[in-house]
Amino acid sequence: MEFAPLEGVGVMRRFPLQMIAEICFMIATVASCARAATETPDAQTEGAAAQKLIVVVGASGTPEFAPLFRQWAERWSQAAKTGKAECQIIGLEPPQSGQKPERELLQTAIESHAGEARKPLWIVLIGHGTFDGKTARFNLTGADVSSKELAKWLSNINSPLAIIDCSACSGPFLAELSGPRRVIITATRTGSERNFAHFGDFLSSAIADSSADLDKDAQTSLFEAYLKANSLLREFYTDAGRLATEHALLDDNGDRQGTPADWFQGLRPTKSAKAGAAIDGDFARRFVLVPSPSEQLLSSADREKRDALELRLADLRKRKGQLSEEEYLAQLEPLAIELARLSQNKHDNQK
Repeated sequence: MEFAPLEGVGVMRRFPLQMIAEICFMIATVASCARAATETPDAQTEGAAAQKLIVVVGASGTPEFAPLFRQWAERWSQAAKTGKAECQIIGLEPPQSGQKPERELLQTAIESHAGEARKPLWIVLIGHGTFDGKTARFNLTGADVSSKELAKWLSNINSPLAIIDCSACSGPFLAELSGPRRVIITATRTGSERNFAHFGDFLSSAIADSSADLDKDAQTSLFEAYLKANSLLREFYTDAGRLATEHALLDDNGDRQGTPADWFQGLRPTKSAKAGAAIDGDFARRFVLVPSPSEQLLSSADREKRDALELRLADLRKRKGQLSEEEYLAQLEPLAIELARLSQNKHDNQK
């Protein structure tokens, strides 16, 4: 795709108002279909994984759950392999003599990522959970891990972080782990939803499912997988003639509230949170475990810059009704120009 020079001021104002929607669509297309840039020398020479995935398979409790948890974990592992992400699985195989406890392995895996600033970290918890009215825990083989303990282990993680707790009683983990540059997904909205949670089954199948790609950018984001998984979960309970006993939540703006999937029609929110709280989803759209071929060419620095611009654009769109036409266009113009320039630079570098 070629772009005309963008020198000068007032670029956006030269377009008729009816073209603004088309311009915004162009920006989205630039961001999603033309996301590529020359790889950094380090990435080219070392082939370093752009992301890290830690999958923790907790205690199965009873034998019938073990094959289910294995299947979910293997789906995540395959997605990581396809997306060229580093993957570590804890607890899938029976512990060997002299092996460290799962709890210690998880803590070590997290702490080893503390020096990373840009490399996204995914943590997926597969298994059972408990809640005693005060503390939520994820059940490991051996000593369990509480939401407070996990929060402490994660306190030194500065890179983008996605934590997905697929267990029952997982709701309290959301408020405990919520924070800036974090996506927190829990299978339940409270600690009192104690029945076995099926959400992890559907999320593990959706994370690399192209049919979940709602924005048609040739890749499925964590947010899109979350929406797809919840759609399948609703169908599961409807077909079984049962009342749903689990209600997943996603938090990615650090407000500790979480947003249910049924607040969205496609990717667009259809409901508003109380007291004007922000709707979650924008940051989770930046997490992609299986990137498109063009996305895999993008350097970490350029990806971070692009994502920041897209977040600013999404925030501007949300505030459009509060701004005059002139104010809106004045703020839209530099974002459009910068996104276009980023894509133009990519195009020039690939010649």
